[in-house]
Amino acid sequence: MKKGRLVILDQIQGRDCAALIDNGRLTDLLIDPEGDAPRPGAIYRAKSLRPMKGQNGVMLDLGGGHTGYLRHAKGISAGETMLVQVSTHAEGNKASPVSPKLLFKSRYCIVTPDAKGLNIARKIRDEEERDRLLEIAHEALYGADPSLGLIIRSVSEGIEADAIFDDITAMRTAAEAVVAEHAGAPDLLFEAEPAAQIAWREWVDPDPDEVMQEQGGLELLGFQDAIEDLLSPAAKLTGGAWMAIEPTSALVAVDVNTGNDTSFAAGLKANLAAAKDLPRQLRLRGLGGQIVVDFAPMPRKDQRQVEQVLRAGFKADGIETALVGWTGLGHFELQRKRERLPLQEVLSS
Repeated sequence: MKKGRLVILDQIQGRDCAALIDNGRLTDLLIDPEGDAPRPGAIYRAKSLRPMKGQNGVMLDLGGGHTGYLRHAKGISAGETMLVQVSTHAEGNKASPVSPKLLFKSRYCIVTPDAKGLNIARKIRDEEERDRLLEIAHEALYGADPSLGLIIRSVSEGIEADAIFDDITAMRTAAEAVVAEHAGAPDLLFEAEPAAQIAWREWVDPDPDEVMQEQGGLELLGFQDAIEDLLSPAAKLTGGAWMAIEPTSALVAVDVNTGNDTSFAAGLKANLAAAKDLPRQLRLRGLGGQIVVDFAPMPRKDQRQVEQVLRAGFKADGIETALVGWTGLGHFELQRKRERLPLQEVLSS
């Protein structure tokens, strides 16, 4: 397989999916789950049910038999109607975490109702380009609800004006339509994006040749086995080392092993390899929440080097992750947003 980036749109167990391949390696995987459970990004008109005493939150009726949980919900009384967006997947049979801050995200922009302001991504530093994008944005937002805010994403740099204008206009129209539906019974107003749409939005560069949509593409290119390997706890590392990644009801436990290498430097080598690959493994397996890593034995002075690799990897990962640090027993703890359903759960349902 040639080097570069490839997006494969296919099916797994009859469900639409999208796989991202970087230089011949599976780096991301999205699969549409079954059922109508609330998914991150979906926007609901909700009705407050009851406050959760001692938790500073409130339970919400989302309609269709679904419930949501809104944190930091002071001053909300039973029966109030509001618009909320699902922020993460629910754990088990719990209510879906939601937020009152709505985001309408597209390829080139993010429209933010009730968050005024027009902002350009900081990664775009060229002043002439920033001025050009501001001009396009002002034109696309002319006559819009003044409460709408807008963020121009970094991928917009160098893109033709018409494409950006049309993208902003579409998101503006969607946002205005949803905000206008504030009153009424609990209901789903804006559906979460399917896997293929997210892939087109986040992964695909302007060159369409890097997208494969033929049925069976994953198996044809040999990535079906790589996905099945993710259902096993064992994740192979370089030099014969490996790590076991096992979710439990309380946390995700990661155990790093050196394999057959018994040299003095084996622990550090295995730990650096694990730290580098852990963000990819968690992303592909859809794992989040509290994560505890039991690294292989190594000198305490090497912990800083391993932590630096961890921080670099999670910074580039894109999923919100807080690195808590080392415990007294030498484990490393982190907290990761539950942005996806566990792969094991998706493929076994």
